[in-house]
Order: sequence, then C-alpha cells, then structure tokens
Amino acid sequence: MFFKNIHIRIKIIILITIILFLVIIGKVFYIQVIDYKKLNNYATSLWSRNLPLASNRGIIYDRNGLELASNITTTSLVLIPNQIENKEEVSKKLSEILEVSYDEMYKHVSKKTSIERVHPEGRNLSYEVADKINSLGYSGVYLVKEAKRNYPFNTLLSHTLGFVGIDNQGLSGLELIYDDYLTGSNGAIKYFSDAKGNSLSMSQIYEQPQSGVNMTLTINLKIQQALERELDNAVSKYNPDQALGIVMDPNTGEVLAISSRPNFEPNNYSDYSIEDINRNLPIWMTYEPGSTFKIITLASSLEENIVDLEKDTFYDSGSITVGGAKLHCWKAGGHGAQTYLQVVENSCNLVA
Repeated sequence: MFFKNIHIRIKIIILITIILFLVIIGKVFYIQVIDYKKLNNYATSLWSRNLPLASNRGIIYDRNGLELASNITTTSLVLIPNQIENKEEVSKKLSEILEVSYDEMYKHVSKKTSIERVHPEGRNLSYEVADKINSLGYSGVYLVKEAKRNYPFNTLLSHTLGFVGIDNQGLSGLELIYDDYLTGSNGAIKYFSDAKGNSLSMSQIYEQPQSGVNMTLTINLKIQQALERELDNAVSKYNPDQALGIVMDPNTGEVLAISSRPNFEPNNYSDYSIEDINRNLPIWMTYEPGSTFKIITLASSLEENIVDLEKDTFYDSGSITVGGAKLHCWKAGGHGAQTYLQVVENSCNLVA
C-alpha cells in the first residue's frame, strides 16, 4: 500500500512537470511567434533615438505661380549629452562659436536627456558658424538641416500672408489660418543606443520628411506691387495714420491685390509692434458705407416701382426730421426741387 502511494505521487509530479513544461513552451512560442512584433517595437523604442529633420512648409504662390512665401535651408545644433566625453571642453568651444556664455552652454551639454536641441542660440545657423562647429569633430555634437520660412518680397502682402515662429508654426494671416495644410510631417534619423547613450552597432534609419501642401492665391504679384507702390506714395505725400487699398476683379470678386499701412516685414516680425502686425486694415476695420449705399436704396425703389426717376420730384430744403432726429443735406440750404435722377446726380442725403 505504501509503495503504491509513492508511485501515484511520482506520477502526479511527472504530470505536473510535463504540464509546466508545456506551459513554458507555449509561452515561449507565443512570445517568439505571435507577440514578436509588439515586443520588438517595445525593445526598439527603448534603444532608438531620433535626430529630428524638419519638413518644408507648403509654398504660397500668386495666381501666376510666383512664390510669395518659400523656404530656405538652414542648419541647427543638436546634442546627445551622453555621447559627449569632455563636456567642459565642448561647452567652451561651442560657447565661443555661438557667442553665448559658458554656463549657458554647459547646461545644454550636461543636461540629463537623450537629445538636447540648443535653442535658440543653435537654431538657423549661418554657413560659417555651422562649418566651425562641424570642424570640431566632437562626438555627440550634430548639425541637422532645417527649413526656415522666407518671404522674398519683404513687406509685400505682409498682413495677408502673416508669418511663422521659429519652429515654423503659423502665427498670423494665411500662415495661421491654413497652418494644418501648410505644415508638413517631420522626418528623423533614427539611431540606436543603450541606456548610457553609447551607440549600438545597428544601422541608422532615415525617415524622410513630407512637405506641406502648396497654396495658390488669387493675388496678382504685378498688381500687388503697383498697389504697394501707390500706398507708399500716399503715405510719403500725406503722412496719414493709416492707408489701405483693395483691387478686385468685378466679374468674379477675386482679390487681385490687398494691402495697408502701416505694414511690417514677416522675415523680421519681432521688430514690430503687435498693432502693426495684427491689423490687416481692409478686413479688420469697419466702415460706414456713406453715399455709396445710396445706389442700393435707389435700386430697391426702382425694383419695387416706388419712384420714377424723371417724373417724380422731391424738394430738398436742406434738412428733414426722421424719428426725432434732424438730418442735414451736405449742401447748405439744400438743392431745392429736383427729380429723382437729379437726386442721384446731386447725391442728396435727405432722399437717399
């Protein structure tokens, strides 16, 4: 009886062992085959680092395909602090080239982060400055290409086009309104490193940035330049507080040119006041239609057959009381008796 119980226990232990082995084998199979991609992505995310590559914003054209807002390629400084061996030396050299304090640069070089973008000192570097940094040959010091917004005609159409910030985000005008379309998708150079920042012997991956959508306006550059010139002449001659102009196609309503004064340079928007930047006068200000609305009231009267231009008359005494308010004609003493056609010719306030 005793030996029989021992045999049963052995069989149970063997069965449990077999079951455990089957569970382990099944788990390994699940990890290696079924869940492989998910776990591989987790592992890759722990090793991979990205050097950002900025995309180009969409170009803004006039109706004839001439560039009103374009892009120029610049260089920016990016650091991988864990790969920088002599932080003091690197900080000293970079601070001299970028003309910033040693302490400020040392903060960037020694920062506890996988990637450190030197901002704003290391953004949009000139070719000469970038070449000096590149010649140092320090590990962990990288130069990446970036796109900088450029407005080739300076102040032309400034309020309408607007401007972008240092990260190419739309901040005003069309650049802001259509920012989601004009902004592309950034790319990156993916490299792999361990927790200490040491490079792993794995191939780098290049993800190409995607440019934003281009935009074509109804603006005609030549007409726009003519309007800008005339506004400048008017400001120079009369020194007004404000000046504005719009040129439209009467057949389609398309805006061929639009501008106002004061204006600004989108390439250097930080040099101007918020009032100068944000006030696109042709669409921002409100205006009393004045005598131009007399055509509307007259056309409505003719449409409803209320008046006859040549037969019906009106006597303009110089003033009239409406709703307790006394309205005056622009001509002292009024125009006297006149037909409604003469009312239009005289732009009589009391009738229209």
